[in-house]
Amino acid sequence: MKTLGIITYNMRHLKTEQILLQLAGRYNMRVYALPYVQRPVRTVLFQHRPEQSIAAHPRDICERYELPYIQVENDTQIDNHCELYLITGAGILSAECLSGKRILNGHPGVIPAARGLDAFKWSVYNMLPLGVTLHYIDEHVDAGEVVSIVPTPVFPSDTLEILARRHYENEIKLLVRFEEYLHCPQNPFANVSQGESTRRMKAEQEQELPKRFELYKKRLSFKESD
Repeated sequence: MKTLGIITYNMRHLKTEQILLQLAGRYNMRVYALPYVQRPVRTVLFQHRPEQSIAAHPRDICERYELPYIQVENDTQIDNHCELYLITGAGILSAECLSGKRILNGHPGVIPAARGLDAFKWSVYNMLPLGVTLHYIDEHVDAGEVVSIVPTPVFPSDTLEILARRHYENEIKLLVRFEEYLHCPQNPFANVSQGESTRRMKAEQEQELPKRFELYKKRLSFKESD
């Protein structure tokens, strides 16, 4: 691969740090940093992902590994100089940005069953299989061509917090190993049904998660003797 583009935010971002540190030295990379728009603070009962702001700034990582750090004002300024792009942090990209590019994303849900926001929570809530999806970005939300889906194992001894941590780590590994999955795609969930794109889970539904999780484990976990 000639050049790999990384699309992220111009801010401290844990997911970006984790991926850049594991890809540095393996690829010729260009990092494109988008502005981060601060949204209103939401009160959540269960934080299913690590705090993303506790991380090194991607600019510092690029300086350390001598990678181009290209700060852009909007996604239309992301050039077409890369053979492939990998999203480590971004909102919905514009049609102009998508034009002429191959852009991969890691989605924390099994597409097409779990699309949209809070995919981990909604997968548990709706008793859906759990996995992370490597897919190409197109103009629709989490509906681009699926490359590979990697299951996240569920065990009888899991707590909701432990499973959420394992699921997040699975997402990071998926993106770090993107080239392996491009060459050897896998999808054990090829027959799942289409789901609706979801929004953030509301508090009343979050309150039900612990109870639903116990049923979820009974339905989806491996037996301890396996």
